Amino acid sequence: MTTPDIPPRRLRNQRLTAAPLATPAAVVAWQGAVQAQDYAGARWAIGLRLRGAVDADVEAAFDEGSILRTHVLRPTWHFVAPADIRWLLALTAPRVHAQSAYMYRQAGLDAAIFARSHAALAGALEGGRHRTREELGEALVKAGVEKEGAFRLIYLLMHAELEGLIVSGPRRGKQHTYALLEERVPPAPTLDRDAALAELVRRYFTSHGPATPQDFAVWSGLTVTDGKRGIAMAGDALAPEAIDGTMYWSSPSGREQAASSSSSTATATAFLLPNYDEYFIGFKDRRAIGMRIDIETYHRHRRAIDANVIVVDGQVVGGWRRTLRAREVDVELNVVVPLSPAEQAAVDDAVARYGAFLGRSVATVTP
Repeated sequence: MTTPDIPPRRLRNQRLTAAPLATPAAVVAWQGAVQAQDYAGARWAIGLRLRGAVDADVEAAFDEGSILRTHVLRPTWHFVAPADIRWLLALTAPRVHAQSAYMYRQAGLDAAIFARSHAALAGALEGGRHRTREELGEALVKAGVEKEGAFRLIYLLMHAELEGLIVSGPRRGKQHTYALLEERVPPAPTLDRDAALAELVRRYFTSHGPATPQDFAVWSGLTVTDGKRGIAMAGDALAPEAIDGTMYWSSPSGREQAASSSSSTATATAFLLPNYDEYFIGFKDRRAIGMRIDIETYHRHRRAIDANVIVVDGQVVGGWRRTLRAREVDVELNVVVPLSPAEQAAVDDAVARYGAFLGRSVATVTP
Protein backbone atom coordinates (compact mmCIF):
# COMPACT_ATOMS: atom_id res chain seq x y z
CA MET A 1 0.00 0.00 0.00
CA THR A 2 1.36 3.41 -0.98
CA THR A 3 0.26 7.03 -0.57
CA PRO A 4 -1.55 7.16 -3.98
CA ASP A 5 -3.89 4.45 -2.66
CA ILE A 6 -5.16 6.74 0.12
CA PRO A 7 -7.40 9.15 -1.89
CA PRO A 8 -9.70 6.53 -3.49
CA ARG A 9 -10.27 4.95 -0.10
CA ARG A 10 -11.03 8.28 1.53
CA LEU A 11 -13.40 9.17 -1.30
CA ARG A 12 -15.26 5.94 -0.62
CA ASN A 13 -15.28 6.29 3.16
CA GLN A 14 -16.43 9.91 2.82
CA ARG A 15 -19.41 8.57 0.82
CA LEU A 16 -18.40 10.56 -2.23
CA THR A 17 -17.93 7.47 -4.42
CA ALA A 18 -19.63 4.84 -2.25
CA ALA A 19 -23.40 4.40 -2.10
CA PRO A 20 -24.94 7.76 -1.11
CA LEU A 21 -26.81 8.10 2.14
CA ALA A 22 -30.54 8.67 2.41
CA THR A 23 -30.92 11.77 4.62
CA PRO A 24 -28.92 14.82 5.73
CA ALA A 25 -29.05 13.47 9.30
CA ALA A 26 -27.46 10.21 8.14
CA VAL A 27 -24.60 12.11 6.46
CA VAL A 28 -23.90 14.19 9.55
CA ALA A 29 -24.03 11.19 11.90
CA TRP A 30 -21.76 9.17 9.60
CA GLN A 31 -19.10 11.91 9.64
CA GLY A 32 -19.44 12.58 13.37
CA ALA A 33 -19.73 16.31 12.61
CA VAL A 34 -19.54 18.47 9.48
CA GLN A 35 -17.76 21.82 9.57
CA ALA A 36 -20.37 24.47 8.82
CA GLN A 37 -19.31 28.08 9.33
CA ASP A 38 -19.88 28.45 5.57
CA TYR A 39 -23.55 27.55 5.80
CA ALA A 40 -24.27 27.36 2.06
CA GLY A 41 -21.09 25.38 1.44
CA ALA A 42 -21.88 22.94 4.23
CA ARG A 43 -25.31 22.27 2.73
CA TRP A 44 -23.60 21.35 -0.54
CA ALA A 45 -21.11 19.14 1.38
CA ILE A 46 -24.10 17.18 2.66
CA GLY A 47 -25.77 17.18 -0.76
CA LEU A 48 -22.69 15.60 -2.37
CA ARG A 49 -23.20 12.57 -0.15
CA LEU A 50 -26.96 12.21 -0.63
CA ARG A 51 -29.05 10.32 -3.14
CA GLY A 52 -30.75 12.79 -5.49
CA ALA A 53 -31.01 15.60 -2.94
CA VAL A 54 -31.52 19.28 -3.68
CA ASP A 55 -30.58 22.28 -1.58
CA ALA A 56 -34.13 22.70 -0.30
CA ASP A 57 -34.01 19.18 1.20
CA VAL A 58 -30.98 20.04 3.32
CA GLU A 59 -32.46 23.40 4.31
CA ALA A 60 -35.68 21.66 5.37
CA ALA A 61 -33.73 19.17 7.50
CA PHE A 62 -32.01 22.09 9.22
CA ASP A 63 -35.24 24.00 9.81
CA GLU A 64 -36.99 20.97 11.28
CA GLY A 65 -34.03 20.24 13.55
CA SER A 66 -32.95 16.84 12.20
CA ILE A 67 -29.52 18.43 11.77
CA LEU A 68 -28.26 21.15 14.10
CA ARG A 69 -25.57 23.81 13.88
CA THR A 70 -23.51 24.76 16.90
CA HIS A 71 -19.97 25.41 18.11
CA VAL A 72 -18.37 22.04 18.85
CA LEU A 73 -15.05 20.19 18.27
CA ARG A 74 -12.97 23.25 17.39
CA PRO A 75 -13.91 26.92 17.89
CA THR A 76 -16.17 26.97 14.84
CA TRP A 77 -19.65 25.89 13.78
CA HIS A 78 -20.42 22.30 12.84
CA PHE A 79 -23.51 20.42 11.79
CA VAL A 80 -24.26 17.64 14.27
CA ALA A 81 -27.03 15.10 14.75
CA PRO A 82 -29.50 15.71 17.62
CA ALA A 83 -28.71 12.34 19.21
CA ASP A 84 -25.00 13.24 19.33
CA ILE A 85 -24.97 16.89 20.35
CA ARG A 86 -24.91 16.46 24.13
CA TRP A 87 -22.08 13.93 24.32
CA LEU A 88 -20.08 15.79 21.66
CA LEU A 89 -20.36 19.02 23.67
CA ALA A 90 -19.42 17.28 26.92
CA LEU A 91 -16.37 15.76 25.24
CA THR A 92 -15.03 18.73 23.28
CA ALA A 93 -16.36 21.93 24.92
CA PRO A 94 -13.70 22.00 27.68
CA ARG A 95 -10.96 22.13 25.02
CA VAL A 96 -12.78 24.84 23.04
CA HIS A 97 -13.21 26.91 26.20
CA ALA A 98 -9.50 26.54 26.92
CA GLN A 99 -8.60 27.58 23.38
CA SER A 100 -10.96 30.56 23.61
CA ALA A 101 -9.85 31.74 27.07
CA TYR A 102 -7.67 34.51 25.67
CA MET A 103 -10.52 35.87 23.54
CA TYR A 104 -12.89 35.70 26.53
CA ARG A 105 -10.44 37.88 28.47
CA GLN A 106 -10.04 40.26 25.52
CA ALA A 107 -13.82 40.67 25.47
CA GLY A 108 -13.94 41.27 29.23
CA LEU A 109 -15.97 38.15 29.89
CA ASP A 110 -15.83 36.19 33.15
CA ALA A 111 -17.91 33.63 35.04
CA ALA A 112 -20.25 36.25 36.54
CA ILE A 113 -21.02 37.82 33.16
CA PHE A 114 -21.56 34.41 31.57
CA ALA A 115 -24.03 33.50 34.33
CA ARG A 116 -26.02 36.69 33.74
CA SER A 117 -25.95 36.29 29.96
CA HIS A 118 -27.08 32.66 30.18
CA ALA A 119 -30.04 33.67 32.32
CA ALA A 120 -30.98 36.44 29.89
CA LEU A 121 -30.69 34.14 26.87
CA ALA A 122 -32.80 31.47 28.53
CA GLY A 123 -35.48 34.03 29.37
CA ALA A 124 -35.55 35.33 25.81
CA LEU A 125 -35.86 31.87 24.24
CA GLU A 126 -37.98 29.85 26.65
CA GLY A 127 -41.36 28.68 25.48
CA GLY A 128 -40.19 27.70 22.01
CA ARG A 129 -39.33 31.22 20.93
CA HIS A 130 -36.62 31.51 18.27
CA ARG A 131 -34.50 34.67 18.23
CA THR A 132 -31.91 36.06 15.83
CA ARG A 133 -28.45 37.12 16.98
CA GLU A 134 -29.50 40.79 16.92
CA GLU A 135 -32.63 40.08 18.97
CA LEU A 136 -30.60 38.18 21.56
CA GLY A 137 -28.14 41.06 21.68
CA GLU A 138 -31.02 43.38 22.53
CA ALA A 139 -32.21 40.98 25.24
CA LEU A 140 -28.74 40.98 26.77
CA VAL A 141 -28.64 44.77 26.86
CA LYS A 142 -32.05 44.87 28.57
CA ALA A 143 -30.71 42.44 31.17
CA GLY A 144 -27.73 44.71 31.85
CA VAL A 145 -25.18 42.63 29.93
CA GLU A 146 -23.40 44.98 27.56
CA LYS A 147 -22.68 43.28 24.25
CA GLU A 148 -20.22 46.02 23.12
CA GLY A 149 -20.54 45.27 19.43
CA ALA A 150 -20.49 42.06 17.48
CA PHE A 151 -17.17 40.82 18.88
CA ARG A 152 -18.37 40.40 22.46
CA LEU A 153 -21.78 39.11 21.41
CA ILE A 154 -20.16 36.35 19.32
CA TYR A 155 -18.37 34.98 22.37
CA LEU A 156 -21.36 35.32 24.65
CA LEU A 157 -23.43 33.21 22.25
CA MET A 158 -20.61 30.75 21.55
CA HIS A 159 -20.14 30.16 25.28
CA ALA A 160 -23.86 29.46 25.67
CA GLU A 161 -23.70 27.00 22.76
CA LEU A 162 -20.72 25.19 24.25
CA GLU A 163 -22.50 24.94 27.59
CA GLY A 164 -25.46 23.25 25.91
CA LEU A 165 -27.85 26.12 26.64
CA ILE A 166 -28.65 27.27 23.10
CA VAL A 167 -28.51 25.74 19.63
CA SER A 168 -29.61 26.59 16.10
CA GLY A 169 -33.27 27.22 15.43
CA PRO A 170 -35.00 27.34 12.04
CA ARG A 171 -34.01 30.07 9.66
CA ARG A 172 -36.24 33.13 9.42
CA GLY A 173 -35.87 34.12 5.80
CA LYS A 174 -32.11 34.41 5.37
CA GLN A 175 -31.47 34.99 9.07
CA HIS A 176 -30.33 32.29 11.48
CA THR A 177 -32.11 31.93 14.80
CA TYR A 178 -31.28 30.31 18.12
CA ALA A 179 -33.37 28.05 20.33
CA LEU A 180 -33.00 26.50 23.77
CA LEU A 181 -31.27 23.16 23.31
CA GLU A 182 -33.51 21.39 25.82
CA GLU A 183 -36.59 22.54 23.89
CA ARG A 184 -35.12 21.82 20.47
CA VAL A 185 -33.43 18.45 21.02
CA PRO A 186 -35.15 15.30 22.32
CA PRO A 187 -33.56 13.55 25.32
CA ALA A 188 -30.79 11.08 24.46
CA PRO A 189 -28.62 8.65 26.43
CA THR A 190 -25.54 10.19 27.98
CA LEU A 191 -22.02 8.85 27.47
CA ASP A 192 -19.11 9.06 29.87
CA ARG A 193 -15.90 10.58 28.51
CA ASP A 194 -14.25 7.29 27.56
CA ALA A 195 -17.33 6.05 25.73
CA ALA A 196 -17.75 9.38 23.95
CA LEU A 197 -14.09 9.46 22.95
CA ALA A 198 -14.19 5.90 21.62
CA GLU A 199 -17.34 6.68 19.63
CA LEU A 200 -15.95 9.86 18.09
CA VAL A 201 -12.67 8.15 17.20
CA ARG A 202 -14.53 5.22 15.61
CA ARG A 203 -16.68 7.52 13.51
CA TYR A 204 -13.76 9.67 12.43
CA PHE A 205 -11.53 6.82 11.25
CA THR A 206 -14.46 4.98 9.66
CA SER A 207 -15.57 8.03 7.65
CA HIS A 208 -12.17 9.69 7.10
CA GLY A 209 -9.68 6.84 7.11
CA PRO A 210 -6.99 5.97 6.34
CA ALA A 211 -5.91 8.64 8.81
CA THR A 212 -3.51 9.18 11.67
CA PRO A 213 -3.97 10.22 15.31
CA GLN A 214 -2.46 13.57 14.31
CA ASP A 215 -5.20 13.99 11.69
CA PHE A 216 -7.83 13.17 14.32
CA ALA A 217 -6.38 15.73 16.74
CA VAL A 218 -6.53 18.54 14.17
CA TRP A 219 -10.07 17.59 13.13
CA SER A 220 -11.51 17.08 16.61
CA GLY A 221 -9.67 19.76 18.58
CA LEU A 222 -8.67 17.07 21.08
CA THR A 223 -5.12 15.80 21.60
CA VAL A 224 -3.03 13.18 19.82
CA THR A 225 -3.02 11.28 23.12
CA ASP A 226 -6.84 11.32 23.06
CA GLY A 227 -6.73 9.94 19.53
CA LYS A 228 -4.43 7.08 20.46
CA ARG A 229 -6.48 6.29 23.55
CA GLY A 230 -9.68 6.26 21.52
CA ILE A 231 -8.11 3.93 18.95
CA ALA A 232 -7.16 1.51 21.72
CA MET A 233 -10.69 1.61 23.15
CA ALA A 234 -12.25 1.13 19.69
CA GLY A 235 -10.72 -2.35 19.56
CA ASP A 236 -11.50 -4.40 16.45
CA ALA A 237 -13.59 -1.60 14.96
CA LEU A 238 -10.34 -0.05 13.67
CA ALA A 239 -7.23 -1.64 12.20
CA PRO A 240 -3.73 -0.22 11.60
CA GLU A 241 -1.66 -0.39 8.44
CA ALA A 242 1.70 1.03 7.40
CA ILE A 243 1.60 3.24 4.30
CA ASP A 244 4.94 4.59 3.10
CA GLY A 245 6.39 4.31 6.59
CA THR A 246 3.49 6.01 8.41
CA MET A 247 0.90 4.16 10.51
CA TYR A 248 -2.71 4.79 9.54
CA TRP A 249 -6.01 3.54 10.95
CA SER A 250 -9.31 2.79 9.25
CA SER A 251 -12.30 0.49 9.44
CA PRO A 252 -11.49 -3.10 8.38
CA SER A 253 -14.83 -3.36 6.58
CA GLY A 254 -14.11 -0.17 4.65
CA ARG A 255 -10.73 -1.54 3.62
CA GLU A 256 -12.31 -4.78 2.39
CA GLN A 257 -14.91 -2.88 0.36
CA ALA A 258 -12.21 -0.72 -1.21
CA ALA A 259 -10.18 -3.80 -2.12
CA SER A 260 -13.17 -5.51 -3.73
CA SER A 261 -14.04 -2.45 -5.81
CA SER A 262 -10.47 -1.64 -6.93
CA SER A 263 -10.47 -4.34 -9.59
CA SER A 264 -13.45 -2.85 -11.44
CA THR A 265 -12.95 -0.57 -14.43
CA ALA A 266 -13.23 3.00 -13.24
CA THR A 267 -13.85 6.22 -15.13
CA ALA A 268 -12.65 9.61 -13.94
CA THR A 269 -14.55 11.09 -11.01
CA ALA A 270 -14.65 14.78 -10.19
CA PHE A 271 -16.17 16.87 -7.41
CA LEU A 272 -16.60 20.56 -6.78
CA LEU A 273 -15.92 20.50 -3.05
CA PRO A 274 -17.24 23.38 -0.97
CA ASN A 275 -15.16 25.46 1.37
CA TYR A 276 -14.25 23.38 4.47
CA ASP A 277 -15.40 20.07 2.98
CA GLU A 278 -14.42 17.17 5.23
CA TYR A 279 -12.44 15.48 2.43
CA PHE A 280 -10.14 18.53 2.31
CA ILE A 281 -10.25 20.06 5.79
CA GLY A 282 -10.48 16.89 7.90
CA PHE A 283 -6.76 16.11 7.99
CA LYS A 284 -3.52 17.60 9.25
CA ASP A 285 -1.51 16.02 6.43
CA ARG A 286 -3.06 16.70 3.00
CA ARG A 287 -0.12 15.60 0.86
CA ALA A 288 -1.98 12.52 -0.37
CA ILE A 289 -4.48 14.71 -2.25
CA GLY A 290 -1.91 17.19 -3.61
CA MET A 291 0.16 14.89 -5.80
CA ARG A 292 -0.74 16.65 -9.07
CA ILE A 293 0.10 20.15 -7.90
CA ASP A 294 3.75 21.07 -7.34
CA ILE A 295 4.70 23.65 -4.76
CA GLU A 296 5.30 26.41 -7.33
CA THR A 297 1.86 25.88 -8.88
CA TYR A 298 0.28 25.81 -5.44
CA HIS A 299 1.75 29.15 -4.38
CA ARG A 300 0.91 30.76 -7.72
CA HIS A 301 -2.75 29.75 -7.41
CA ARG A 302 -3.08 29.48 -3.64
CA ARG A 303 -5.91 31.97 -3.33
CA ALA A 304 -8.09 29.95 -5.71
CA ILE A 305 -7.05 26.52 -4.47
CA ASP A 306 -7.48 27.22 -0.75
CA ALA A 307 -11.17 28.10 -1.07
CA ASN A 308 -13.51 25.72 -2.88
CA VAL A 309 -11.39 22.98 -4.49
CA ILE A 310 -11.86 20.86 -7.59
CA VAL A 311 -10.92 17.21 -7.04
CA VAL A 312 -10.38 14.70 -9.85
CA ASP A 313 -9.86 11.06 -8.86
CA GLY A 314 -9.17 12.24 -5.33
CA GLN A 315 -6.50 14.79 -6.29
CA VAL A 316 -6.81 18.58 -6.07
CA VAL A 317 -6.53 20.07 -9.57
CA GLY A 318 -7.74 23.63 -8.96
CA GLY A 319 -10.37 25.80 -7.36
CA TRP A 320 -13.84 27.15 -8.13
CA ARG A 321 -16.26 29.81 -7.02
CA ARG A 322 -19.89 30.62 -7.62
CA THR A 323 -21.95 33.71 -8.35
CA LEU A 324 -25.70 33.37 -7.81
CA ARG A 325 -28.07 35.14 -10.17
CA ALA A 326 -31.88 35.25 -10.31
CA ARG A 327 -32.36 31.82 -11.90
CA GLU A 328 -28.87 30.61 -12.66
CA VAL A 329 -25.46 30.23 -11.10
CA ASP A 330 -22.12 31.18 -12.64
CA VAL A 331 -19.43 28.65 -11.77
CA GLU A 332 -15.90 29.95 -12.32
CA LEU A 333 -13.35 27.15 -12.74
CA ASN A 334 -9.64 27.69 -12.14
CA VAL A 335 -8.02 24.39 -13.15
CA VAL A 336 -4.25 24.65 -12.68
CA VAL A 337 -3.07 21.29 -14.10
CA PRO A 338 -3.72 19.72 -17.51
CA LEU A 339 -6.79 17.47 -17.70
CA SER A 340 -7.47 14.61 -20.05
CA PRO A 341 -10.72 14.69 -22.09
CA ALA A 342 -12.25 12.14 -19.69
CA GLU A 343 -11.24 14.24 -16.69
CA GLN A 344 -12.63 17.42 -18.26
CA ALA A 345 -15.89 15.61 -18.94
CA ALA A 346 -16.01 14.54 -15.29
CA VAL A 347 -15.50 18.16 -14.17
CA ASP A 348 -18.31 19.26 -16.51
CA ASP A 349 -20.56 16.62 -14.93
CA ALA A 350 -19.62 17.91 -11.47
CA VAL A 351 -20.63 21.44 -12.49
CA ALA A 352 -23.95 20.16 -13.81
CA ARG A 353 -24.57 18.27 -10.58
CA TYR A 354 -24.02 21.44 -8.56
CA GLY A 355 -26.52 23.30 -10.71
CA ALA A 356 -29.05 20.51 -10.25
CA PHE A 357 -28.56 20.65 -6.48
CA LEU A 358 -29.32 24.37 -6.50
CA GLY A 359 -32.17 23.97 -8.99
CA ARG A 360 -30.57 26.55 -11.30
CA SER A 361 -29.16 26.55 -14.79
CA VAL A 362 -25.36 26.76 -14.85
CA ALA A 363 -23.03 29.01 -16.79
CA THR A 364 -19.39 27.88 -16.59
CA VAL A 365 -16.82 30.68 -16.50
CA THR A 366 -13.11 30.10 -17.15
CA PRO A 367 -10.82 32.95 -16.03
